[in-house]
Amino acid sequence: CLHSENIMDKRDKCLFQLLVAGSAVAVGGLLTCYYWVYQGTKTKRIPTGDGWWGAGEKPRSEDEKVFPFQVQTSDEEIQDLYERIDRTRYTEPLEDAGFQYGFNSTYLKKVVSHWRHQFNWKKQIAILNKYPQFKTNIEGLDVHFLHVRPPRREGQKVLPLMLVHGWPGSVYEFYRILPLLTDSLDSLAFEVICPSIPGYGFSEAPRKQGFNSLAAARVFHKLMERLGFSEYYLQGGDWGSLITTNMAQMKPECVKGLHLNMLTSKMKGFGVLFSILIGRYLPWLVGFTREDVRRLFGSVGFMERNVYEILRETGYLHIQGTKPDSAGCGVNDSPVGLAAYMLEKFSTWTDFNNRDLEDGGLERKFTLDDLLTNIMIYWTTGSIVSSMRFYKENFKTNIENRLDNNTGVYVPTGLAAFPNELMHVPQSWARDRFRNIYSYSYMPRGGHFAAFEEPQLLADDLLQFVKKVEKL
Repeated sequence: CLHSENIMDKRDKCLFQLLVAGSAVAVGGLLTCYYWVYQGTKTKRIPTGDGWWGAGEKPRSEDEKVFPFQVQTSDEEIQDLYERIDRTRYTEPLEDAGFQYGFNSTYLKKVVSHWRHQFNWKKQIAILNKYPQFKTNIEGLDVHFLHVRPPRREGQKVLPLMLVHGWPGSVYEFYRILPLLTDSLDSLAFEVICPSIPGYGFSEAPRKQGFNSLAAARVFHKLMERLGFSEYYLQGGDWGSLITTNMAQMKPECVKGLHLNMLTSKMKGFGVLFSILIGRYLPWLVGFTREDVRRLFGSVGFMERNVYEILRETGYLHIQGTKPDSAGCGVNDSPVGLAAYMLEKFSTWTDFNNRDLEDGGLERKFTLDDLLTNIMIYWTTGSIVSSMRFYKENFKTNIENRLDNNTGVYVPTGLAAFPNELMHVPQSWARDRFRNIYSYSYMPRGGHFAAFEEPQLLADDLLQFVKKVEKL
């Protein structure tokens, strides 16, 4: 009735509307202030916690000694490998199947022949031992790591950097990028620490249930502290992306900058749905660039590129996230089975189009010696099952509900979006999680194994990101 002409003349009505509008602005201002105050007091970190993953009960004190390590082998180990290879049973592939059904056994025979007759494991061990390696016991586990210092150059700033690998990779993924980061003529160089995730390669496997990315993040912070670093940069892809992100969430005061080549975002909410529905037609309205549209939708549409393709490629994830020990028994016993299981990922995750090729395109980006060296790290350490268990531990609870998935990342962040990564994440989506993005780069080529595939591109992007952080 207040709006009735019988009660109020036009002047009073206008004054009333101004009063209502002013009240709305005032309330809006209060709500805005409350929001920012609330945001400022919200937790910007996740609990560090503690753990013990060795056998038996945790002792009263831990041995914090750091001791040198070198990869070794024996003639008996190599002879056992050869005997197992010689007893392999193969199944003929379907005609014109390429890698659509998995690793093509015709090409597998070529890989195995090279492994049996040309590959020199002792020579590759010498390459592995090229860089200084160490172990130290943290939370009951002997943690293996590379520690590579740069040559001293006058006027060059040296910054500590941790690189973290994923599955089915290892620290060997970084052997091509290490000299680009440490032996650089640039004004900046890095002192690099590359740990093996516990349960992977030369790091001891947990004896107890529950070792997930949060536990790995805490262990790696303890490693850096033990080595005398209080501030450092982090870089990761695959599981390394999640582990280093957790490290930034746990101790942001220690992380000067976080650089990732596998990007993640929370794929839910009206904003994401809205951007998927109209992003192809009005990209500017939802913060997409033309390159985002090309990578997200391509010529096949969003669902085909980002849902059905991912479903085709993640059967392994469901197996390893539920019953890793069952599948692990087979690949831990058969070197050829292990090679087929793991190398298929280096084919498809480099480029989905490799599935149409009989050789899977493996030798387009890698040499067989490099690929087999990575396989041998898993084979000789018997670590394939424990590496697969890492999926089970991270998916025991709904990862969407984990505290780290609902906590922002506030340290300076650099994101390198490689075009053949399993899924493209636009910067507008990434901001939901990464609140302080210093650089976002559309990389010109490359896929999931960035350091292994395109070491120069990754090194250059990491360097430009760190320079921005150091400058500002």
